[in-house]
Amino acid sequence: MSEKLTHLNERGEAHIVDIGGKAVTARRAVARARLEAKPETVAAIVGGTLKKGDALAVARIAGIMAAKKTSDLIPLCHPIALSKVEVEIAVEGGDLVVTATAETSDRTGVEMEAMTAASVAALTLYDMAKGIDRAMRVSTIELVEKSGGKSGDFRRDG
Repeated sequence: MSEKLTHLNERGEAHIVDIGGKAVTARRAVARARLEAKPETVAAIVGGTLKKGDALAVARIAGIMAAKKTSDLIPLCHPIALSKVEVEIAVEGGDLVVTATAETSDRTGVEMEAMTAASVAALTLYDMAKGIDRAMRVSTIELVEKSGGKSGDFRRDG
C-alpha cells in the first residue's frame, strides 16, 4: 500500500491532521448499521410496544446526539459544525437497519459522524429491547457513501 496514513507523523506517532490549509467545502456522508433480532423483537420495536417506550424516537435522538459528540469519542477526529444529521430506521430482510446522514461545510469530512450516529442509534435500539431479546446483535457498521473534499466521492457497491 503506497498511501500514507494521515494520522501518523514521520516517526509513526499518532497526531491530529492539520486541516488549517484545506478549503471549506460541502461534505456529506451516509452510514448504516444493522440490528439483527428475533421477528417478535423487531415487531415490538416497530410497533412501539416496549416497556421502555418509543425505541425508534429514542434511537433517532441518540444517533443525532452521538454525531454531535464524535470528536469527544474518537480521539483524532476534529470537532466540526454539523449542518444536518438525519437518522432513519427501517426493516430490511427481517432486521432493523439504521441509516445515518451527516452534512457540513467544513475542512474535513463527516464519515465518522455518520458512522457514530448509525452505531449509537443501533446500540440504543439494543438497549431499549434487551429485556425481551438479549440475543440481538449489532452488525455491519459501514460507510455507504461520502461526497466532498479532496479525496472525492465514494459509494459502496451493493
